[in-house]
Amino acid sequence: MTERTLLAVPNVSEGQDAELIDALARAFDARLLDVHADPDHHRSVYTLAGRPGELAPAILEGAREAVRLLDITRHQGEHPRVGAIDVAPIVYLNERDRGAACAEALVLGDMLGDQVGLPVFLYGELADGRTRAELRAGGPGALASRIEQGELSPDFGPRRLHPTAGAVLVAARRPLVAFNVELAPPATLKDAKAIAAAIREGGSGGLPSVRAIGAWLARRGRAQVSTNVEDHRATPLRAVVDAVAGRAKVEQAELVGLAPRAAFDGFPAAVPVRGRRTVEDALRGSD
Repeated sequence: MTERTLLAVPNVSEGQDAELIDALARAFDARLLDVHADPDHHRSVYTLAGRPGELAPAILEGAREAVRLLDITRHQGEHPRVGAIDVAPIVYLNERDRGAACAEALVLGDMLGDQVGLPVFLYGELADGRTRAELRAGGPGALASRIEQGELSPDFGPRRLHPTAGAVLVAARRPLVAFNVELAPPATLKDAKAIAAAIREGGSGGLPSVRAIGAWLARRGRAQVSTNVEDHRATPLRAVVDAVAGRAKVEQAELVGLAPRAAFDGFPAAVPVRGRRTVEDALRGSD
């Protein structure tokens, strides 16, 4: 693995227009490890790699292009969001780089606010544990209202949403695994939502560090339990599959972006995983 490597994982609210997705990939001026586009969630996840000091300016260029090309007011998709560049976390792969990731995230927040005019909200360890879900609750309209009423104030940038690009959420964090489990017919959206409510942390069968929502994939005609596993050491992906399979038949799974190799320890061979690729393999292949 490359020495002193950080990752950035900007999530963009566009998952349907291939030309726009490619244009944004070119705009992110860093080593591009992976692009995952989902038309139903209407979202693309870009995974970038770089040394400390390289990723903030690289994301800045992509953000400028996203603000130019995208209009969040016309966006419709399954995934919660508050902006064209919805989240832009800086990821550290080991504890020695945690400080560098925090510094990079703070520089990024300042750049996005000052040079692009986006209100920036910190989350995670840079914001006393504030979560993405807290900031996204109710969507852009609710966020704008909370700013206006003084309940929330951006950490960087203007005290109002950008008229077409909304806001951006920035963090420094360990690797998060975005992992979706597709249910076999005749499972419904109602089934997926019930399962998501049960398996997310705090649910009746809650898994530590798991965030989950139920979604309907219109293009595939399938119900999906969409999860973020914030600590794969606490909850490996096999545990997510087991929890879902105890409530409905699992057809297949999907990895969004990249995952540490250890997240797949003990994963059941019988469950196919679309897009299965590890951080370690991607970094080695891009050297």
